[in-house]
Amino acid sequence: MSNNANPLGLHRHSLAADGSSRDSEPGVPQPPALTNRRDFLRRAGLGAGTLGLATLLRDSGLLVAPATASATDPLAPRPPHLPAKAKSVIWLFMNGGPSQVDTWDYKPELIARDGKELAGFDNTTGFFTGAVGPLMKSPFGWAQHGQSGTWVSDLFPHLTRQVDKMAFLHSCHTESNNHSPALFMINTGTTRMGSPCVGSWATYGLGSASRDLPAFVVMSDPLDRGLPKGNANNWGAGFLPSVYQGTWLRPKGEPIDNLRRPAGMTDRTQRAQLDLLARLNREHTAPVAVEGDFAARMESFELAYRMQTAAPEAFDIASESDDTKRLYGLDQKHCTHFAGQCLMARRMVERGVRFVQIYSGGMENQRSWDGHEDIVGNHRGFALETDQPVAALLADLEQRGLLESTLVIWGGEFGRLPVSQKGGKPGRDHNPHAFTYWLAGAGVKGGVHHGQTDEIGLKAAVNRVSVNDLHATLLHLLGFDHERLTYRLNGRDFRLTDVAGDVVRSVVA
Repeated sequence: MSNNANPLGLHRHSLAADGSSRDSEPGVPQPPALTNRRDFLRRAGLGAGTLGLATLLRDSGLLVAPATASATDPLAPRPPHLPAKAKSVIWLFMNGGPSQVDTWDYKPELIARDGKELAGFDNTTGFFTGAVGPLMKSPFGWAQHGQSGTWVSDLFPHLTRQVDKMAFLHSCHTESNNHSPALFMINTGTTRMGSPCVGSWATYGLGSASRDLPAFVVMSDPLDRGLPKGNANNWGAGFLPSVYQGTWLRPKGEPIDNLRRPAGMTDRTQRAQLDLLARLNREHTAPVAVEGDFAARMESFELAYRMQTAAPEAFDIASESDDTKRLYGLDQKHCTHFAGQCLMARRMVERGVRFVQIYSGGMENQRSWDGHEDIVGNHRGFALETDQPVAALLADLEQRGLLESTLVIWGGEFGRLPVSQKGGKPGRDHNPHAFTYWLAGAGVKGGVHHGQTDEIGLKAAVNRVSVNDLHATLLHLLGFDHERLTYRLNGRDFRLTDVAGDVVRSVVA
């Protein structure tokens, strides 16, 4: 038996045949597709009960499956549970773990105690247990900015002009001090691989607003730095139909395989091939209910065909004005690649792409925000690459009226310790107990700060925010009750937030 769930929490069970084969003679009409006893009983005995259940669910406000949803079109647009301002998401992922005490979480007490040993510190908090040094103040300058008086380090001279658009979550914490499980946690809500990521859940629930582009797009750091640990599992669909997984765009060369037709292939020939394939697929699925994965595969062929026309235009940032290119920093060698990705993200949401995730940083250490050694050189370099493009993205979305419907998120998989890491130039080890995220755009209160870490930035102390809470808040801004966005698998209803998660109401407009 296979299960195909409706994204609003109501489940349709697809009943398969019992596995027995039936020989047929050519030209002989086949009997109706009552393939087994279970199918017969379902059709004969459950009809009235199903109607009664549907009436009860409707009267309780639980039967909200939209008329536009279709089992054969898994990306059909669907409304969320509640009215929502956010229609799309751009997640700026600072891979490797940016240091909260060197970016957005100002700690005067850490300055006062610089160089002193931290009594009672658990050296297993970080990853390198034998390299724990004394407390280390932030080596960067700090100042207050905006009407909100937000403290920001001098790593972000461009973003300081945007702080009144941002809502800061200073008390985030997670469950692992290791990159791979922490990446899985922040992306999928669990430290194990194999679960659907946030972008997949969002597109499963909302469908796609674009018929010619992927609903969920992922962009990574240049290839010489590698992909984040866990690779494509970070944007995988897990047990959801594969149509909801992220489409990874290569940072160099052709962004997607087979984006252009083979030589000699005409549009008419390709269309005829797809029509034949669709007809054969429909005949194959006629005796039984259409399987979600099968429908997803059929839709992927059609989407690939449509993308051959739409995607080259959407990816063409060269068509933007010179002023826009300069705004993002495309004329600055130090940030050209991330500037291009941020500009492409704006073009994506402008054309109906539902979820965009951009990774700054590759595998680990100096190739990402993983400042074990030389925190100054590491963070200064990655901030220089991202500061202007991110600030430009917020300004550009706002002036085009897109920030009202686009949620922008900034953060990594965990934070960093307030103590130094011995060896080489001073650095900081991983810290799962405290890190900062900020949100901006649709449905977000600008210039607010939620939660606090302790006086040195070691642990989230006030109004703590778990990863489940962060996900619940994100889904809420997209219009979902995170407890009702479920998928049934093996007799259990799964959700992004598992059995936890509370919306952080203080940052919601």
